[in-house]
Amino acid sequence: MSKYTSFPEPTDDHNPFQDPAVTQHSSNTGYATLDLYNPFDNTTGSPPPYEASCPPVPPIPAQTPPSRTTPTEPRNYGSYNSQTAVNVTSAELLKKQEELEKKAQELERRERELESHSLGPGASRQNNWPPLPSFCPVGPCFYQDINVEISQRFQRTVYILYYFWMFCTCTLMFNLISSLAMFCVDPSGGVGLGLAILWALLFTPCSFVCWYRPVYKAFRSDSSFNFFAFFFIFFAQVVVFVIMTIGIPGWGFRYEPVRED
Repeated sequence: MSKYTSFPEPTDDHNPFQDPAVTQHSSNTGYATLDLYNPFDNTTGSPPPYEASCPPVPPIPAQTPPSRTTPTEPRNYGSYNSQTAVNVTSAELLKKQEELEKKAQELERRERELESHSLGPGASRQNNWPPLPSFCPVGPCFYQDINVEISQRFQRTVYILYYFWMFCTCTLMFNLISSLAMFCVDPSGGVGLGLAILWALLFTPCSFVCWYRPVYKAFRSDSSFNFFAFFFIFFAQVVVFVIMTIGIPGWGFRYEPVRED
């Protein structure tokens, strides 16, 4: 039994890593193993020498002295668009302020004129219409001042109505003069001359008192009753003017040529 199997003695120093199967692989240096690989071994060559270099210094821009603004010059604390909007708003505010100042001056002027013409203790408003000479025994009957008593937005309307009344008066005067001329040529037309005198003496003062003065008072004091009186009486006079335009014979508005026998 002992000749077929042999066991090493316990005293023998047997190294298992000395096995020929292991040593034949470890002695092969054809490839690097963990015990032979050195990662810090640089066989490509020595690194280039270190050269100390400082970073480039950026150029320092030239400093310009700050511009000194005058006390009246506005400073721009925002963008260009915001500054433009502020300028536009300021211009609008200045324009509105000028308009308000003009209106205030106009109101102040009218107040002074009204105070000077108002009835006070011991004072009286002097009538100024119709403008009669001082030697005339009959004085003015009404006080009229469109620039003082009428609001500025209604002054043009009142002036138009006043000029229209003057035009109607001039038309009646022209009709009277024409009737007088025809009477001088043909004395038989005395009726027409009499009616022409009646229309001139009747319509001239009555139109002023009955429709012009009511509309003047209506625009002065915003009176609805005066407006109603104006429209009613003015419509009646327009109807009379239409009849005058038709020229009914014998009414003082139509004259036939003189016939010679």
